[in-house]
Amino acid sequence: MQWGSLISTVVGAVIGVLATLAADLSRAKRTRQDSEHNARRQLYADYLAALASTRNHLRLAARSAHTPPEERARKAIEAFKEGNAYELRYQVALISPQSVIEASTAAFRALRELRDLIEEGALHTEPSYLDLRDRWEEYFAELRTVMRNDLSSHPPR
Repeated sequence: MQWGSLISTVVGAVIGVLATLAADLSRAKRTRQDSEHNARRQLYADYLAALASTRNHLRLAARSAHTPPEERARKAIEAFKEGNAYELRYQVALISPQSVIEASTAAFRALRELRDLIEEGALHTEPSYLDLRDRWEEYFAELRTVMRNDLSSHPPR
């Protein structure tokens, strides 16, 4: 009878240890997933803010009709350099699904084309500028949508 009691005690202890270990592993996995989700959400927000800020500075450069073209071009180049979009774009590419990478590339390229157009002397009232601005806005909206979809498909637990 003592052996039976001892075996029951050992089996109970093993079950308890295994249950605790399983719970700890599950909790650690959830914590890691939550941390990854929060990091991705923050990166997406930072990247969208960088693109929007760059776009705003490009808009200001294109609206400076009384500023010499060389100065507008310099402002457009500076807006792109200081916006931090390049650096964040590469970070997005490292952790995002293909749909986000493709939307990011399209939005980034449209913004870069807008910068190039301003460098060439375009003003905010010219049809080529307006067409490219509209295309940028469509790509930017699509980027926000795919990022939102990515975040909602992997919500924190």
